[in-house]
Amino acid sequence: MGNDIEFEVRQSSEATKPRIDVDIHGVTVIIPNSVAVQPAEILRENAAWVVEKQRGFEQYREEIPDRTFEAGEMFPLLGTERELVIEPARSHSITDTSIRLRKSTVEQSTVKQVLENVYRREARDHFAERADHYAEQMGVEYEKIEIRNQRTKWGSCSTTGTISLNWRLMMAPPEVVDYVVVHELAHLREKNHDNEFWSLVAEYDPAYETHAEWLNENSARLIFTEDDL
Repeated sequence: MGNDIEFEVRQSSEATKPRIDVDIHGVTVIIPNSVAVQPAEILRENAAWVVEKQRGFEQYREEIPDRTFEAGEMFPLLGTERELVIEPARSHSITDTSIRLRKSTVEQSTVKQVLENVYRREARDHFAERADHYAEQMGVEYEKIEIRNQRTKWGSCSTTGTISLNWRLMMAPPEVVDYVVVHELAHLREKNHDNEFWSLVAEYDPAYETHAEWLNENSARLIFTEDDL
């Protein structure tokens, strides 16, 4: 087992017992500073679980779109595929069928970076509009919205009322975006994912289970490139 799978070993003062972390970047055996164990032995004891997790991440990586960031390529915005256009213009713009980037701006940067900036701009406006809409209905108040690029989270809610949302959600259908917004706003009333929390989410998004499932099954499609992982 130890010879078949590459892994890293990390000692941790915070860990209370040995554990194995498997993610899209690889396998890490975490050992508490005060514990003397053989990492390869831990891997052998958990071989089946490690292999299963690795296969899942390999499949996830295969589902990531092979984007070229060239004119004519299609990119989803709120669930609608739109053609990427690079043209002389005074500003970037979005139509029902296209995302149009200002050529001079692209030439000073990269298509990928400029396109991400456009998504972030759209995200800030759209998320704020949807958060205001649902906050009023739900009778809650949030402090502010932060646009983030978390690797493993689509949203979070701080104890101070800051709602953090992943800009890549702008590639998902609008009803999925609404689900994440409702989910995070619900935490302003219910901190834990208990029955009361899910009842509150269901009150404002009756199809939340379908939307959560879509996000789980399609999250790889909302990755720009493997470099972003």
